[in-house]
Amino acid sequence: MNYKMHNKIRELGEEHSGLFLILVVILIVLGIFFPISEVSFLPIFCFFLVSTIGISHGSLDNIKGEKLLKIYKIKNKFFFYLAYILLACVVIIVWNFLPSFALIVFLLVAAYHFGKEDTQLFLKINYAKQGITLYGKNSYFFILFKGLLVIIAPLFFHYEETINIFKILDSNFGLQENFINIFFAIGIFSYFHFSFISNIPTYGSGAILIDGMSIILLNYFFPPLIAFTMYFCFLHSVRHSVSLIAMLNKKNFKKGTQLFIKKALPLTIITAVLFLIAAVFLSNSYESNESILKVIFIGLASLTFPHILLEYLIEKNEK
Repeated sequence: MNYKMHNKIRELGEEHSGLFLILVVILIVLGIFFPISEVSFLPIFCFFLVSTIGISHGSLDNIKGEKLLKIYKIKNKFFFYLAYILLACVVIIVWNFLPSFALIVFLLVAAYHFGKEDTQLFLKINYAKQGITLYGKNSYFFILFKGLLVIIAPLFFHYEETINIFKILDSNFGLQENFINIFFAIGIFSYFHFSFISNIPTYGSGAILIDGMSIILLNYFFPPLIAFTMYFCFLHSVRHSVSLIAMLNKKNFKKGTQLFIKKALPLTIITAVLFLIAAVFLSNSYESNESILKVIFIGLASLTFPHILLEYLIEKNEK
């Protein structure tokens, strides 16, 4: 990524941070007059948002997959789709037999992914001999805990509700509240680290802090499912999509957005339909809300691992 493009994406990211905070405040005000969290169809609404807007930022993985195949000089696209689907299926199978292991690994991997993707566009590009690097080795710890705030904040503010969700995913899940307090404090500190303390200069210090404030406000005022859905769909997914739009059209953001929608729509629809089929199938064995939660989080896990592996392989080969 060249300096000009990175700078443009960074500016859009700063605007997005402010707009997301405004959205959160509007929801909080609405929640004062209308008890949003008590709406009966809320899990279905969250399911709809996650399975459409939320997963849309990964719907260009096929394009990235083609890029990766060229790097490895593989001509047949079938191998990419086969590997991607097989890895997603392996995650679901492992979750079925080892739910505790799968859940913990998913939470850690997701936390690192959230921390990295939500921060990367705000870090100054360092032109070193080995190529362009957006973060240093010493930042991995803070990237993890920055992203972990998305998971720890609901536990900190709504412990029982969040634990109940985790127990639907893994009946043996448990976490001491003392650890939650420690992780929460480190998560908040990580935002200040990237803004003021890190030796890696940032352009968007204010935007990084605004993101942290938005996450805390969401989790303080809303139950876990709403808070996660709003973060995942309208902060994480939209921000990642912005970088994809810039990649598709470096000069015209509007045309890039139109192209992104056109290219992302097919896989987004297919994935949303698969999510819906899975939810209907699981409703034969679980209550409707439980089946929805299982599809949202186990489904996201099955897509997250191949998505992150793809990002890693492309990034590694571009250095």
